[in-house]
Amino acid sequence: MRAFVEEARVLLEELVALPTVSAEGRALEAGAAKVAEVLQDLGLKAELHRGYGPPVVYAEGGEGERVLLFYNHYDVQPPDPLELWETEPFRLVERDGLWYGRGTHDDKGELVARVMALRLFREKHGFLPRVKFVVEGEEEVGSPHLADYVRDKKDLLKSGAIVWEAGGVDAKGRPYLYAGLKGIVALELRVRTAAFDLHSSYGAVVENPIYRLSRAIASLRDEEGRVLIPGFYDRVRPLSPKEMEVLAEIPDESEALKEAFGVRDFLGGARNLEFHQRLYAEPCVNVNGFHSGYGGPGSKTVLPAEAFAKLDFRLVPDQDPEEIPGLLKRHLEAQGFHDVEVVVLEKGEHPARSDLSHPFVELAKRALEEAFGERAVLYPNMAGSGPMHPFLHHLAAPAVGLGVGYPGSRVHSPNEHIRIQDFERGTLALLRLLELYFLGR
Repeated sequence: MRAFVEEARVLLEELVALPTVSAEGRALEAGAAKVAEVLQDLGLKAELHRGYGPPVVYAEGGEGERVLLFYNHYDVQPPDPLELWETEPFRLVERDGLWYGRGTHDDKGELVARVMALRLFREKHGFLPRVKFVVEGEEEVGSPHLADYVRDKKDLLKSGAIVWEAGGVDAKGRPYLYAGLKGIVALELRVRTAAFDLHSSYGAVVENPIYRLSRAIASLRDEEGRVLIPGFYDRVRPLSPKEMEVLAEIPDESEALKEAFGVRDFLGGARNLEFHQRLYAEPCVNVNGFHSGYGGPGSKTVLPAEAFAKLDFRLVPDQDPEEIPGLLKRHLEAQGFHDVEVVVLEKGEHPARSDLSHPFVELAKRALEEAFGERAVLYPNMAGSGPMHPFLHHLAAPAVGLGVGYPGSRVHSPNEHIRIQDFERGTLALLRLLELYFLGR
């Protein structure tokens, strides 16, 4: 094992020990202070920017005219359920070539890999290149203040390119990178049909809110997954020839994912290019949960008074998350569901996609291929969401994600971990990207 991996383990151990759970407001001040200390030890000038939720750690330094910005976050998901962990969640444990602990991949391990890549660059070339870091503490709760932060600090953050939060290898061990993220808006539908729960005998004459809400939800999409809300697709930007080319080059992963997920088939029987186009380039609506009535053991003859459902809409360029609730309300009213209330649960995130023809995208792909010794897979954007849009919009710079994870890392779940081999190779790929970007060789 290379010496830098042991240095990284010590650093990651210190970060994982801090239970920076943003959903609970835990240890966020301590986490921000520790990240600032790590970046200062690297040789950067670090400071805590306040007024945007938990402190945002900003750091910059190094030499040269070209500037590279790194985006990461120091907050993590809650460790629950604790009984499913095989190790203590906030203690780094090395076992069988793996590092276990909450945040080992998302996102403290990724941050450590970037710090180590910069250390290696300095040891090899004798200087630190000009870099900037933005490390926030609210990513796991939707980054509600980050858009305002980037807007207000856009001159300070100005950079030629952005290395996004994370990345890694796919299920077959191939390195991958991505140049965008879907947008998202989370909503709740509520309906009440009585002042209180009734005896189920009244089901003969009183509307059941479960039926009512089920019919409303069923009106949102067809059996193949296409959203039926008028105007929903109006802002979807047609794919460019380059984007279609990139989608067509993604190795088919539909069969492997079908087996891994334990599903009989994908919507519409999607395979190959159609599968990738649906997953990465088309919007969708999803029901996250449905709550009403009695769900305990045995039976309870009750007619519930109300029902709730949580939804999310995944969006693609150039859809606007602020428009979706209005479109949904108008659709429900037109379908006769005037009594179904639409509640926005949290501030949405806009979709983002960098120009796939930008030289930095090709540079990052080349860095991965040289470090791993095989072809890298480029995704136009991931199927998930994140706060990339403010950076692309205000900084006018491309963003690319690459990193040290793999599909089995159990992100957001008990026993989160990374493979040490992936960490080593991912760090060396970041080093190679630094060399190509700053040295041109």
